[in-house]
Order: sequence, then C-alpha cells, then structure tokens
Amino acid sequence: MKAVFARLPGSVDARIRGFAIATLVAQILIVGTGGAVRLTGSGLGCPTWPRCTDDSFVTTPEMGIHGIIEFGNRLLTFVLIAIAIVMFVLVLRIRRERRDLFVLALVIGLGIPAQGVIGGFSVLTNLNPYVVGLHFVLSVVLVVLSTVLVYRVYAGPRGVRASVPLWYSALTHATSALVAITILVGIITTGSGPHAGDSGASRNGLDSELLQHVHSWPAYATVAATILLLIGALRLGQPRLARFTGVLLAIEAVQVAVGLAQARLGLPEILVGAHMVLACCLAAAMTAVVLSLREPVASAVDAEK
Repeated sequence: MKAVFARLPGSVDARIRGFAIATLVAQILIVGTGGAVRLTGSGLGCPTWPRCTDDSFVTTPEMGIHGIIEFGNRLLTFVLIAIAIVMFVLVLRIRRERRDLFVLALVIGLGIPAQGVIGGFSVLTNLNPYVVGLHFVLSVVLVVLSTVLVYRVYAGPRGVRASVPLWYSALTHATSALVAITILVGIITTGSGPHAGDSGASRNGLDSELLQHVHSWPAYATVAATILLLIGALRLGQPRLARFTGVLLAIEAVQVAVGLAQARLGLPEILVGAHMVLACCLAAAMTAVVLSLREPVASAVDAEK
C-alpha cells in the first residue's frame, strides 16, 4: 500500500490536470445524454429504479429504443463515478498542501450518487417536473464545482488579493446572479413545455408561452451586463479576465440565438437539447469569470518579491 501511495502525484501534474478536465467534460456530457432521454420520450424507458424493470437491472429487448437510451444514460453515471474515484485518489497524497483540490474531488464524488438518487426519484414520481428540475439544478452545481476544480488545478489555490476594483467585482457577482436566475426560470419554462420525457408525464401547469418571455428578460440583462464586464476587463488591463469574459459573451450569444430559434420553430428536440447543454457551459464560463477576480497565488507571490 505504501508503494502505491508513493506513486501518487506529489504535486499537481498531468494526471491530475487530465482527470480534472475529464471530470468537467463528463459532467457536461451527462447533461447532454440526460437531455436525449427527455427529448426522445425515454424518461420512463426504464420504468422503475434502481432496477430497469421489476425483474432486471438492465434493459430488455421488449423495451425497445427508449429502454436503451434511458439505460445508456444510467450507465454513464458509472463512468462519472470511475472518473471521480480516480480524481480523488490522485489528490490523496497532496491533500494537506492542496486541501482545496481534495475537498472539491470529495464533494463532486459524493454529488454523483446523490444525483443518481434524485434521478431515481424522478422516475418513481412519474417524471414530476419539479423533481426533474431539481435533477438539472444539481447537474449545474456539479458542473460549477468541476469548473472550480479545473481552475484551481491550473491557477493554484484561491488568491488572497483582488485583481479588480470593488465596482467590477460587484458587477460580476450581479451578472452571476442573473445567470442563475436565467437558468432557474429556464428550468421552470421547460417544465411547462411539451418535452416531459414521456407522453404520460405531468407538466407544472404554468403558461409556457408567457414563461418563454419571462425567461428572456434575465437572459438579455445577462448579455448587457457581460458586455460591460468585457469592456471593463479590457480597460483595466486584465487579459485573463477579458479572455474568460469573452468566452462567456460568446456562449451567451449562441444561447440566445438557440433560444430564439427554438421558440419560433416550435421547440424542436435538437435545439432544446443544445439549449440545455449550453446552460451548463454558461454556468461554467460564469464561474471562471468569478474565479478570475482574484490574482492567482503565484502572481501574488511574485509581486511580493
């Protein structure tokens, strides 16, 4: 055991960086496969949980393509668990020096089975829109935590010194609040629309057309705030911050375009799925912008020398 422990990374290396990125990619990917389950009407492809049927843990030929899609999404959870376990093991040796990475790896690892349980409840409640919405919220939270993990792996522990003035920090946090509101209203809007995951699943009973308009308001405000953030980052001479803010603005532009297109084209499945994945990318980019408000530890140390 000691020999195995000695072979673990003694500092952040390519293995830790690689699995941190794999964690983020896998968390976004499972949102895409979960969207495929919902948009193909396969939400009850496996009609019970944790088994796929009352007599089998796996899909059966009689369940057809819907069973395959739902069971495939469940299998991807085990891929996430495997990545999380490897990530946790890789940071064990540096858990004292890099407690932030250790805690992040642990919380993300525990969040995956919690996500699976909520997914199980969504099946057992016949795809209740609020349980399904909670399922997506936790997915976004795990994407955010995975983004923090990747950022910390590359930039080091949380910086002690702000790299921007107070007004810019306040505007950034206000923008992140708008992003959160946009995503939450989007979840409620989806819960009122036609893509319930199964023809027999219930909806939340709200006016879908009205909610689409309400959903657009914080989205447009987010774009406006992000433009101000980008201009501010450029004027403040913050290249890292400007880069992440530029990525955030690009994702918002695509997200708005997809949102408008899906509303005008009658909510086609492919666009709704892209909108879901882009929401996670939006949360990840916003997280990177917030994390960039402080100088990396290495920069702070260099400045003191």
